[in-house]
Amino acid sequence: MVTTTATTPTTSTATVSGSSILTSLGAGSGVDTASLIKSLVSAQFAAKNASLSAQDTALTAQISSVAKVQSAITSFASALTSLVTGGSLASQPTSSDASVLTATALPGAKLAGLSTQVTVNALATAQTAIAGFPSGAPTFDAGTLTLTFGTAADSAVSSLTTSSAPIQIAIAQGAKLTDVAAAINASGKGLTASVVTDVNGAAYLSMKGPTGTAQAFTLSGTGNLSQLNVGGGSGTAAASINSNAGNANLTVDGVSVERTSNTISDLVAGVKLTLTGVSPRTSTTTSSGTTSVAKPVSLGSTTPRDGIAQAVTDFVTTYNQVLAELKTETDPATGPLRSDYNATNLLRSLRGLTVTPLSSGGAAGDPVNLASIGVATNKDGTLSVDSTKLNTALLKTPAAVEALFANGTGATGGGLAAALNAITSAATNNKVIVNGQAQSTGLVGSTALYTAKLAKVNDAEAQVTTDTAAYQDRLTKQYAASDAMVAAYKASAKALQSQIDQWNKTGG
Repeated sequence: MVTTTATTPTTSTATVSGSSILTSLGAGSGVDTASLIKSLVSAQFAAKNASLSAQDTALTAQISSVAKVQSAITSFASALTSLVTGGSLASQPTSSDASVLTATALPGAKLAGLSTQVTVNALATAQTAIAGFPSGAPTFDAGTLTLTFGTAADSAVSSLTTSSAPIQIAIAQGAKLTDVAAAINASGKGLTASVVTDVNGAAYLSMKGPTGTAQAFTLSGTGNLSQLNVGGGSGTAAASINSNAGNANLTVDGVSVERTSNTISDLVAGVKLTLTGVSPRTSTTTSSGTTSVAKPVSLGSTTPRDGIAQAVTDFVTTYNQVLAELKTETDPATGPLRSDYNATNLLRSLRGLTVTPLSSGGAAGDPVNLASIGVATNKDGTLSVDSTKLNTALLKTPAAVEALFANGTGATGGGLAAALNAITSAATNNKVIVNGQAQSTGLVGSTALYTAKLAKVNDAEAQVTTDTAAYQDRLTKQYAASDAMVAAYKASAKALQSQIDQWNKTGG
């Protein structure tokens, strides 16, 4: 009788602890099913996962690159705009006598070559009045104060030629002098009031109107509010008038003019005048007698040559930094945005900035762009400054150079900041209407495109994760069933072997 011996694989404790779940549960096949399933699943989805991962990485890099480029170009444009609008690159007005008047530039003013003579003959004045109460501040009955503005007939303001309807100011019962002052101020009609008390306990209500001849005022009250009456004639006045309303009187280049305020913005083009005093007068004695002549104030302008030269240098330095960022992101071999039309178009637009017309209307031969004042483009695309050419332009044509930094608008002719802002806007904020809906273009459009693509990749990755789990579950069930069958076969074989062994022992 031939004896057949069945060999059962020996499994160590360490092997059991590190083998598949099925094996550790005693399925009996002896195969590391978990590792096998893991390998099969990995092989099934390896190519898909690698492709999606590469797309995810590339799109994330493109979105990040667009943000870098947007930040660089907008920061550049914003800094230049702030410099231009700050006025430090524009000619400023000068006054030969600040004790008579000071001058400041109005926004957008072009003051190069300003030359004006101004004589201040009289300052604009406001009517003031004081109502005094030697025994202390009284308490008033309920009533109404009537305030009227106009041109006074005389210094006592006995009557007015009014230009607007009287203003009614209600006073509550039991109001104190401070309450009356508050009510006058709250009317918002230009009359201001304040209360002053002296060391002896006397109280005074001080009132002041706006400046200008037509801003004289009368005030009349009902009941005991009549103690505050101002002007009006016929003995009705209770308050004393200390100064009268009057216009500022000036002579500008020989022309006599009047204004209602000591702050004047409509007299000298581009200049705000603040009158601070009356022009001093000088006496001249001749055979005909002594004459007194007011000395005019000379208004001129000064061009900030050093400031403009520094601004050009700073512009070139910043431009080169932005250019380096753009070249890195659009590098034909390694740049994340190498195929992005919007980014490469922005690079082309920037490179053309030195020859873009930045001013118009100048004299023949005046500089009209950066290249004409010494900003040169190097072989690698960076900019450099020819200081000699720049300084020559600043000395010969300072107004024309200043015009290149005007605070204007538009892609051309509005100054450097406007030209850069136009490029920036086209690259970052453009929108077009497609089928009745606004769609972003420029770098904003690039971001929208990459974001939409990344969302699809993320959806695909999520689907792969779901498919992987499903595939792994299916394989696990299949191998579990296979392991069960193998275990059954092994059990049958073991039983048969035991029976054979028994027959061999009994010789049967």
